[in-house]
Amino acid sequence: MSVELCITSNFTFLTGAAHPEEYAAKAAELGFEAFAIADENSVAGIVRAHVELREIARHVRDRATALAEYGPIGPPLPAGHPHRLAPILTCVPRLLPAVTLALRCGSRVLALPRDRAAWGRLSRLLSRGRLRVDKGSCDLGLEDLLELGAGLELLLHPPRDLPVPGGAGGGWPQAERLARRFPQACAVLLTPQYDGQDRPRFAAIAALAAHLGLPTVAACAPVLHDARRRKLADVLTAIRTGCKVADLGRAAQVHAEQRLRSPAEMARIFAGHEDALAHARTIAGRIGFSLDQLRYDYPSETRDGETALERLTQLVQAGLSWRYPGGAPDKVHAQMAHELRLIGKLNFAPYFLTVHDIVDFARSRGILCQGRGSAANSVVCYLLGVTSVSPEIGTMVFERFVSEARNEPPDIDVDFEHERREEVIQHIYQRYGRHRAGLTATVIHYRGKRAVREVGRAMGLSEDTLGAMSSQIWGWGGGAGSAISRMREIGLDPDDPRLMQTMALVQDIQGFPRHLSQHVGGFVITQDRLDELVPIENATMEDRTVICWDKDDIDALGILKVDVLGLGMLSCIRKGFDLVALHHRRDLTLASLPPEDPAVYDMLCRADAIGVFQVESRAQMNFLPRMKPRCFYDLVIEVAIIRPGPIQGDMVHPYIRRRNGEEEVRFPSDDLGQVLGKTLGVPLFQEQAMQIAIVGAGFSPEEADRLRRSLATFKKHGNVSEFRTRFLKGMAKNGYDRDFAERCFGQIEGFGSYGFPESHAASFALLVYASAWLKCHHPGIFACALLNSQPMGFYAPAQIVRDVRAHGVEVRPVDVNASFWDSVMEPDGRGGLALRLGFRQIKALKEEDITWLTAARGNGYRSLADVWRRAGVPPRQIARLAEADVFASLGLSRREALWEARAITAEKPLPLFEGDLDGEGILERAADLPQMTLGEEMVEDYVALRLSLRAHPMGLLRETLTPGWRVAAMLGSHQ
Repeated sequence: MSVELCITSNFTFLTGAAHPEEYAAKAAELGFEAFAIADENSVAGIVRAHVELREIARHVRDRATALAEYGPIGPPLPAGHPHRLAPILTCVPRLLPAVTLALRCGSRVLALPRDRAAWGRLSRLLSRGRLRVDKGSCDLGLEDLLELGAGLELLLHPPRDLPVPGGAGGGWPQAERLARRFPQACAVLLTPQYDGQDRPRFAAIAALAAHLGLPTVAACAPVLHDARRRKLADVLTAIRTGCKVADLGRAAQVHAEQRLRSPAEMARIFAGHEDALAHARTIAGRIGFSLDQLRYDYPSETRDGETALERLTQLVQAGLSWRYPGGAPDKVHAQMAHELRLIGKLNFAPYFLTVHDIVDFARSRGILCQGRGSAANSVVCYLLGVTSVSPEIGTMVFERFVSEARNEPPDIDVDFEHERREEVIQHIYQRYGRHRAGLTATVIHYRGKRAVREVGRAMGLSEDTLGAMSSQIWGWGGGAGSAISRMREIGLDPDDPRLMQTMALVQDIQGFPRHLSQHVGGFVITQDRLDELVPIENATMEDRTVICWDKDDIDALGILKVDVLGLGMLSCIRKGFDLVALHHRRDLTLASLPPEDPAVYDMLCRADAIGVFQVESRAQMNFLPRMKPRCFYDLVIEVAIIRPGPIQGDMVHPYIRRRNGEEEVRFPSDDLGQVLGKTLGVPLFQEQAMQIAIVGAGFSPEEADRLRRSLATFKKHGNVSEFRTRFLKGMAKNGYDRDFAERCFGQIEGFGSYGFPESHAASFALLVYASAWLKCHHPGIFACALLNSQPMGFYAPAQIVRDVRAHGVEVRPVDVNASFWDSVMEPDGRGGLALRLGFRQIKALKEEDITWLTAARGNGYRSLADVWRRAGVPPRQIARLAEADVFASLGLSRREALWEARAITAEKPLPLFEGDLDGEGILERAADLPQMTLGEEMVEDYVALRLSLRAHPMGLLRETLTPGWRVAAMLGSHQ
């Protein structure tokens, strides 16, 4: 057995040519005792290797038990499968967390923490280097390492030009300083170059190390896990350096030798330096740190001597009187007690208090928010006001959210108004400090067009060829035959060697990490220093800091996360509520909306859903008249059913047929009837899919959850075959026929990647109802709120305006004396409200300029020059206002206003008009400007405003259409 201490994964972006998981599986196959992933200035990939080893260890245990009890289960796993080794492994290698520190002086030092405290110092060291510079870079000096290097094993990469021991060149001062500071922790790395000069090089490095009084450590320093990745390594180098593979020269991999070597190969490579191999094992033995030790303390959230659980209990009790003014049912009391008991046992009370405080801050600022996802399963979240969806809806259970058996942290997602989410983010930073709070990362992977374009450029393909290939990327998912067919369709020769090689490399690079980005809103918050748990770096956005691990990584390590997300519809609904309060003196909240309004459901049954949250797509609007929703739970189903998972699993049509009485509702068994009863025997939610595995196939809850997780990424991990065999055998054992079992597994497979949890659908359904209620009862206000919340949704402002006019609401144009930045509602003179478009509809205007214009307006502007003089709006912006025809109320046509606007410069009128300005405007002979036609006016409206109130574009063409065509108004009389 042996160890490898210097592995470079693909999280040294565009350098390493293997996933951390692949190294873990290969190290297990080769029989390593331990190995270290040591990416450059980063620990972003080590959690993935850690999780893979955990899975391999579990498979070793499970398959050993199964073999002992039942004999072989299922077909043998294919060659290359990461878990095919499980039956033959006697031990699983250890992962040694490590990092290669690239110092600004040019030295490279591989650091391995011996214990948890040393990991904390290493994490702080990386944070210091990354917070000094922009995202993606790291600036570390030798002084930083000398200050924070205690407890680290430091393996020094020798310089390219080896100093002569005792020579006049000054030796190797960095190594000398580190050796003096950490005398028992330093060693010099022996790494082969495979250029025929390794033996003399090893001798020179050993002599240098002996001169410094340091031992040597053997490491093969692989950048590949397998020789087949050599070509991909060259492509990555070409992308990194911005050149073509053909021009790499000495930067290319000469051979595939720089791969993970077996212990026997390492013994051959380092023959004569067995002491270096032995010292590598010694160092591995001194490393007592594992990522499993990364348990952290969540902020205590205690106040005035109260424990977190006591404070949480008081807040929940107060929520009972708020949510249930007439008294809560006994079922709610019992569920509340159960949840509080489990929350206290698992010590999650501080987490719930943090989420409550964030939501409370948002509400104190008038920011609308709504918890979604599994939080809707919780009475506690409902009573805290985190979610407005009662867990009594549907069949949701708390254990889908917090489970003692799964031993996983809860995950609460809270949506905030997208325009004001930054206020919430900065509040979290201010309250906890940047040393205790950070956003999680998101790993951006090579997918689709990016993979084709970057690999194709590296391979020297022309831009037009790349454009043609990337335009057809959607057709590449059917395997090699599909890709070849697509290439022929776009006029490319799939037998061309370069194209064939490019296609193969594109497939290889799929799923490789490209860079780290920030998560949309996932916060990790700690009681102590966050930078001693995980390195922190600057985000691209100003005033944001992020950690280097993504959601899956922190989930795997049991680290709690709060998701602070932005949702445009919440901005729209809040603005709608404000307008209802302003014009109708009625205060509304998500919780106080009149429930189950028949008029709302009548509107949805007509597919009158433009702008309505989640049901405004063409697919949803086509489905609404068939679904005919009549209650809130119908909306829950509506949200969940038009998704790739249910559609691919052929669940939509059977559900509709059964709902309409065209097909008998049958259940394969009474047990599955309890699972599928509310959805007429068709599984529509993730929870139901998992319950089928438990009830029908005899899965344990833990197995069902593992099935869900593996299916979510089954193309990457490839272990779906084991679950499939287990599922089919379990269903057969319980008496279900194979066709039904196959169909169920296909449905579960679709849910793994694209299914909706019932709790998530319920949270979204509430916003569907709220937006539909506003549209039904206040269509003008709803359209006004939509326009003021753009960009969002499926529909452009022109479509929103056309729809609201069809609902009988008068829409008025942007006017210099009547409009504001936002659209507003104003009296229409008939006892109702008209929608006045705002200046925000005009392209390229700045809100700051319009704020000055409206503030200086007083009793109104009398001329275009008056706007320039009183408001100080720049002439360029006045010209844009003229192009949008906002001066019509002053008696100026679009062309006349633009003519006057051109006479204004930044400081004074043009010399031609000097002395001709007074309060009435420019005194000159009126220009003889031709009147614009209706068509010209409409074109200019769309150019400036993206909409027109004058007519529909097709109205100008109607008379020229073939006489056989009929207008929409005539269709009703011919049905």
